[in-house]
Amino acid sequence: MLDEVDALVIASATDAHADMIEAAAWAGKPIFCEKPIALDLDGTDTAIAAAERAGVPLQVGFQRRFDAGYRAARDLVAAGGIGTPYAVRTASHDPAPPSASFMATSGGLFRDFMVHDFDAVRFVLGGEIAEVHAYGEVPDGMPAPDDFAAAGDVATGTALLRCADGTLAVATASRHDPRGYDVRMEVFGSADSVMVGWDDRLALRSSQPGAAPPAAGWPDFLARFEDAYRAELAAFVEVARGERDNPCPPSDARAALAVAIACDTSRTEGRPVAVEEVG
Repeated sequence: MLDEVDALVIASATDAHADMIEAAAWAGKPIFCEKPIALDLDGTDTAIAAAERAGVPLQVGFQRRFDAGYRAARDLVAAGGIGTPYAVRTASHDPAPPSASFMATSGGLFRDFMVHDFDAVRFVLGGEIAEVHAYGEVPDGMPAPDDFAAAGDVATGTALLRCADGTLAVATASRHDPRGYDVRMEVFGSADSVMVGWDDRLALRSSQPGAAPPAAGWPDFLARFEDAYRAELAAFVEVARGERDNPCPPSDARAALAVAIACDTSRTEGRPVAVEEVG
């Protein structure tokens, strides 16, 4: 099959990504791969090395980089419009937990879900995350608690992130939100404060008396990020043709994975973890 195509889009189960990347690299084909490249850094590095040896581009699928709100926030920070960034808050909520079979191979909340937040923080701020302190739980009332236990996973997570330049960020996530799919980012700075995800589908209800009720939240990530997914693949076509630089190189995916692994280490060992310790 690889002899008959111009490029390869890998959207298979996570545990097949690295082998498919190596096969496509061996065939000399440009590669788009949904995140993650692999669930550990060794597998990630092996796949990246294969693409580098073959001289083919490898674009990784972090679709929030192509969302209009995240891109506008990044441009504002880069232009100095936010002033000095003081703090960042992110929230990622699924409407319902994934299946037990997905949980068993996903890598867990931090590597599968919150890794998008870690990439978004790096993307918007344009800097590195240096240290994390993370917690995770399966709260009472969470659907299918036994599935999380069987996978050794958590259903809610919080990570305090200290960036290399001193900016602080707090990332939170939940596998269940009765109001729908909800992904947001807030950036607070010395000159301005902005929010990504504030639209007529915001899945929050105000407790202030007289506040207008919100519209229905997004049903899932495909609906919320439909435009971003289309832009992402359009960009890959340009990358494969050699018409533009890679907008999400594998080094960025590796950096976000290292933050997620540091969060897993922090959660299990109950301490702050420097990203360089694991990455």
